[in-house]
Amino acid sequence: MHNYELMVIMDPSVDERTVAPTLDKFLTVITTSGGTVDKIDIWGRRRMTYQIQKHSDGLYAVINMTCSSAAVVELERQLRLNESILRTKVLRLEDAIFSINPIEFVPEEKPPRAGRGGPRGKRPSGPRDS
Repeated sequence: MHNYELMVIMDPSVDERTVAPTLDKFLTVITTSGGTVDKIDIWGRRRMTYQIQKHSDGLYAVINMTCSSAAVVELERQLRLNESILRTKVLRLEDAIFSINPIEFVPEEKPPRAGRGGPRGKRPSGPRDS
């Protein structure tokens, strides 16, 4: 059993109240295979960077779960078959990059950058050909 994070982008024409029941229907694959759904976080309607299937925004949801890899494969297969699901992404949490708490993060001090030569905009002085 491994920890996974699933991000789902759904068709924006779907009613936001039906997002959670729709996801629960798919997540029964996880629970029937002996896994657990740890957290469901519905972000709601968000604007996408680029269009997917001629949609410029979508309904986002993030699900954290613990299950076997076979259950994840079956879940992805079922999500691909549904037309209201625009895009999915599954990450194994051991492989994911976690965000850093800004309180704990202290950037390294970098030395000031050295210039590339003389002052900007001026040509080097030297003999000119006349």
